[in-house]
Amino acid sequence: MEEDGETLSARPALETEGLRFLHVTVGSLLATYGWYMVLGCILLYVVFQKLSTRLRAVRQRQLDSTEAAVEPDVVVKRQEAVAAARLRMQEELNAQAEKHKEKLRQLEEEKRRQKIEMWDSMQEGKSYKGNTKKPQEEDNPGPSASSVIPKRKSDRKPLRGGGYNPLSGEGGGTCSWRPGRRGPSAGG
Repeated sequence: MEEDGETLSARPALETEGLRFLHVTVGSLLATYGWYMVLGCILLYVVFQKLSTRLRAVRQRQLDSTEAAVEPDVVVKRQEAVAAARLRMQEELNAQAEKHKEKLRQLEEEKRRQKIEMWDSMQEGKSYKGNTKKPQEEDNPGPSASSVIPKRKSDRKPLRGGGYNPLSGEGGGTCSWRPGRRGPSAGG
């Protein structure tokens, strides 16, 4: 202990006074602004983390752009693949459009043919309903449409039972209503 005492007393008074001053000032600063310093350090840490993440992302983008600039063959191949895919899709779309046009053309031709047949049957004085050929009948070889006469249905059922016709006033029972005369009343 004597050695410690000797070393302590051997220190110059100026050095111990400086240590005491430093201890007092740092202690008073920490006592007054300690929480602010802790919060400031935490804030600096968070900001540093955010900036380092962004700097890494910027570096990565620079490396990617450098690699793309260094390897133009990859970019050209990618663009050619995209162009080929677009061309394939356009060809498929054109084929679908052509099929649709052909279908519409066939429908128009069928309607035109039916109208001609209807006109011809009307000119002959026949009913045009049921005289038009169906597409299945065209494929089947057999008697022609002009030799086949459609049969009339003789057993038609009335839409409403018992001969009721509201326009004729018949069969409606005892109540029959007729509208009155139109115009001004006669009198003078």
